[in-house]
Amino acid sequence: MATKVTPISGFQEWLPAQRIAEQYVLDTIRSVFELHGFASINTRAVEPVERLAGQGEDADKEIYGVRRLAAEAGEPTELGLHFDLTVPFSRYVVENAGKLTFPFRRYQIQPAWRGERPQRGRYREFIQADIDIVDTGELPFHYEVELPLVIADVFGRLPVGEYVILVNNRKICEGFYLGLGIEDVVQTLRTIDKLDKIGADGVAKVLAQQGLREEQIRQCLALAEISSTDTSFAEEVRALGVSHPLLDEGLEQLTAIMAVAGELAPGVLRADLKIARGLDYYTGTVYETLLLRQPEYGSICSGGRYDALASDGKRTYPGVGISIGVSRLLGLLIGEEGLTASRETPVAVLVAVNDEEQRTDSMRIAAALRARGINTLVAPKAARFGKQIQFADRRGIPFVWFPGAGEAGQDQVKDIRSGEQRDADALSWAPAPEDLHPTLNSPDSIG
Repeated sequence: MATKVTPISGFQEWLPAQRIAEQYVLDTIRSVFELHGFASINTRAVEPVERLAGQGEDADKEIYGVRRLAAEAGEPTELGLHFDLTVPFSRYVVENAGKLTFPFRRYQIQPAWRGERPQRGRYREFIQADIDIVDTGELPFHYEVELPLVIADVFGRLPVGEYVILVNNRKICEGFYLGLGIEDVVQTLRTIDKLDKIGADGVAKVLAQQGLREEQIRQCLALAEISSTDTSFAEEVRALGVSHPLLDEGLEQLTAIMAVAGELAPGVLRADLKIARGLDYYTGTVYETLLLRQPEYGSICSGGRYDALASDGKRTYPGVGISIGVSRLLGLLIGEEGLTASRETPVAVLVAVNDEEQRTDSMRIAAALRARGINTLVAPKAARFGKQIQFADRRGIPFVWFPGAGEAGQDQVKDIRSGEQRDADALSWAPAPEDLHPTLNSPDSIG
């Protein structure tokens, strides 16, 4: 008896042409990360639940499908699927510190899992692409300047349209709150981070319930309203009349980032002082990235500086990292806006088969083309040539190769888009570079 297939929400599965588009994005990200000197690593899918659950107010809710794997694996602790790649990476650094060369620059492109209700842009299983730089004892600030420039390089090569990288420094917020006499700085940060979700009135109400005075609330909201694409934000903060050494340090660092960005990535970064990030381990610069045509979609790339996440009790490995939400980005580009590839297969040439007795000849031609890096497929049947051309056309394969079709018995290749057919030699013929691999068909909304 046949079982009805029921889709499960929260998991992305693409059709072949869409999958090619996804691979193009992943390959582009990977190549840019390597261009900037990051080395690839891979970490296991599970971590101890107690480690995963200790990273923020709602972190325990993120752990997907926790089972008592410990009994099965013979381990003394409960394990859960990781919901990001930063926590596993910090554990990886501690375990392998004696084998790594610091400062260590890593990139990691892997799935993660979150135990939340699937909704637009949020999935149960998703791919993240992370870069991090960690050092021993102390991490120079200039790495916090470098990371958003790497992301700008990535997005400059992808069909994402116009975007903005929002940057803040938690030292600004923490120093400002301390200067106001606020005791629970972390809770205030978490509340301010909800501005986009519940609005200024909602945040003010929550802050009042947490014991803040009216003037403190007014000042907190005034700080969160400050935003600029240059270094002028610092003057606006000073004008609020609050002082604290930590505030001074944060302003100096964010000013340095905006100054460099203005020269090397003009118009891409914006200082936005309401950005806080919800995870507790961030201690300095924080980043969030929005698509300008759909800012309500939320951040597609985020991260920040952390000083104490990776530690073995004797030595601390501070770091800074940023993560591209690949599945979140592609949910919009592919799933909603129709980004796809020009064909559903990487094949550029279909070699026709005259009859089954001559299939070996077609296989020799295919082998010669493949040896020169041309993706080639031999026709599955020795059908009429019209049928074989139709087979290629349905898959978007641009060329069909006909063995011995010329007047003197030479091979010929046909561009089935234009109908042009000419003599060809498998040892020298090559398609135009744009036909060698599938290209992306960007929807008009991306630009």
